[in-house]
Amino acid sequence: MLDSAQLIFDLQKVNTTSKRISGCLDTTAITKEITEALIHDFHCVFARIWLTEPDGASLKLVASSGLHTSTNGSFARVPMGAYKVGKIAQSCIPFLSNHLANETWVKDRDWAIANNIRGFAGYPLVGHDRVIGVLAVFSDAPFVAEFLEVLQVLCMAVAIAIDAVRQLQNETNTINTTQFLGDQIPLPDVLARLLSRTKLTLIGTEKKLSPTLAYLLIRTTEIFNQLSCNYCRLIYAEISVTIEAIVETSLPEVFNTDGRSPFKEIEFLAHHIGGEFRSQSSANKSILQISLQLPYDGFQNIELNKHLLSEREKEIISLLAQGLRDRDIAEELHISESTVKFHLNGTLHKLNAKNRYQAIYQATVQGFI
Repeated sequence: MLDSAQLIFDLQKVNTTSKRISGCLDTTAITKEITEALIHDFHCVFARIWLTEPDGASLKLVASSGLHTSTNGSFARVPMGAYKVGKIAQSCIPFLSNHLANETWVKDRDWAIANNIRGFAGYPLVGHDRVIGVLAVFSDAPFVAEFLEVLQVLCMAVAIAIDAVRQLQNETNTINTTQFLGDQIPLPDVLARLLSRTKLTLIGTEKKLSPTLAYLLIRTTEIFNQLSCNYCRLIYAEISVTIEAIVETSLPEVFNTDGRSPFKEIEFLAHHIGGEFRSQSSANKSILQISLQLPYDGFQNIELNKHLLSEREKEIISLLAQGLRDRDIAEELHISESTVKFHLNGTLHKLNAKNRYQAIYQATVQGFI
């Protein structure tokens, strides 16, 4: 059973680290921030990040903290499929071991023994359904389940940040988005050129946005165009900017063949800066309305969402965070166990959480606990 208190504590650290890399446009700075955080905040002894080369044939070591800080050496470039790092990238499957010195694939077993390395965790960094890198961490103690849960969240955050930078560095429909970042091309013009089937409607006075908000709006518009949207508008309001679209399709048709929404990464990043993503089908399911609302001041605006949870839901999620079981919560609040489950399911839905641990984390981040 996971230790919920430890999980919340560690996820708060992840949130702090995510804030530090939010909006950063330097992949070296992003990856170094992550490896340093793994050493200083999570007490790993060695952490490294490799990113895939443009040709996809190899991975380049871009950040190294702890026992070795140099990005040169025998593992500076790893062919795709070679060694454990290359195999993790090729298969897109994480690998975990708490007995590293006993693993047959370890190149330098004497090094692991000499440095008392016991735990190893290697995770693929995935953006837009493709591997963009690998994160590897080493520990002198076995990795516990709580840390592995946290590491997955951290990997998702760094993958989104790196992918955002790469998207901004690429040309999109002959538009170099770095020109926009340098104020050479206004954002509405960039979005308008991305739409091939409809014109962009602009409402309100254009405001200067952070690179993170700009990326989210550009990437969302790209997906709108892929879905052949018939209507799109950009709204500059007093405290937020919103992009909306209408698509002639049913909700299931929007999802990829593996069942994943093309907006998954956008939803995740928007949620962490206090934004909101919505999609709603028409009565006959033939039309889908999609909107993305983003606050200008990012994390500071998270306070605006506190009304989402009812007082009862706040009580229950607080008790759950303390380690109480459904039966214990029911006895504490003098309600039935089924009522507890009902409120928890509602809380998960409102916080866009896949499980109770994610719900506890989101409730903590948003100030409900």
